Amino acid sequence: MKNYIYKRTMTGLLAVIIVLILNFFIIHLAPGDPIRILAGRDNPSEEMIIELQKKYGLDQPIYIQLVSYLKSTIKGDFGQSILYNEPVMNLIGHTMGPSLLLALTGAVLALVVGTGLGIYAAQHHGSRRDSFFSAIAYLFNSMPSFWLGLMFIMLFASWLNILPTSGMMDLRSNYTGLPYYADVLKHLILPVTTLSLIQVPTYFKLAQTTVLQVTSEDFVTTFRATGMSNKKIFNKYVLKNVLLPTVTVFGISLAYIVTGSALIETVFAWPGTGRLMLDAIMRRDYPLLMGIYLIMSISIAVMMVVTDIVYAFIDPRIRYK
Repeated sequence: MKNYIYKRTMTGLLAVIIVLILNFFIIHLAPGDPIRILAGRDNPSEEMIIELQKKYGLDQPIYIQLVSYLKSTIKGDFGQSILYNEPVMNLIGHTMGPSLLLALTGAVLALVVGTGLGIYAAQHHGSRRDSFFSAIAYLFNSMPSFWLGLMFIMLFASWLNILPTSGMMDLRSNYTGLPYYADVLKHLILPVTTLSLIQVPTYFKLAQTTVLQVTSEDFVTTFRATGMSNKKIFNKYVLKNVLLPTVTVFGISLAYIVTGSALIETVFAWPGTGRLMLDAIMRRDYPLLMGIYLIMSISIAVMMVVTDIVYAFIDPRIRYK
């Protein structure tokens, strides 16, 4: 197991380096000049543009820029944001907490609710309850996340006026302690609900299909013929088979947890990394984009290793050498 973790770690590290280099060239070769965007459209002086290019090192050949960026990245310096004129690590650090709060809460809720409903529907296969939950799952699976978020804003914020429309907290109130957390929770309800509802159908269908597939296997029929209770069969044999694909999907969703809820953050003006990434893309903020993509690639590599380790604990048949 230790050798496997070491090999996967080295493979993940190599993948991160390759992705970092590819992202560097793709971002820098994309149309658009961040310096001219920063300078504005109202007849910016060429002298100012040249000085800004020197400041951010964009006047150098691209291979020299790459070497310089790799050296600074190894030292933990992701550079200076062109758009915000702040260190990239500071910007990512300020937005990482809100993103993790939103995305992790939504992912866990989707996992629990979707898997639970999928198992329940499979155990009542062919019934009206199965048809009802399947129809609801298909309905939410067909909804774009930004549209669902806007509908929630119209219903609960504009019409009913019971929940805030945007932001993470009420900036006009100086809450501290318990009132502060209550205010954050109130602002969290709509974006988390939106994010979890669009993920629930994936876990629902996965759990439902897996339960139906496993319960139709010959070994389950044999256990039933010997008089073993359905509850014992499910808890001992079926549940582990349901968890394996669910853990895979959940691990992949956690790998993209930093930027996976970018649209939701934009709709609800949530101050997260996903929204920061979209702003960086629109303004061609090279250092900020590179920093966000680096964090994303590292999280993907880490979560793939963690998922494989969890696999081994869930199913004893899986042993890595």
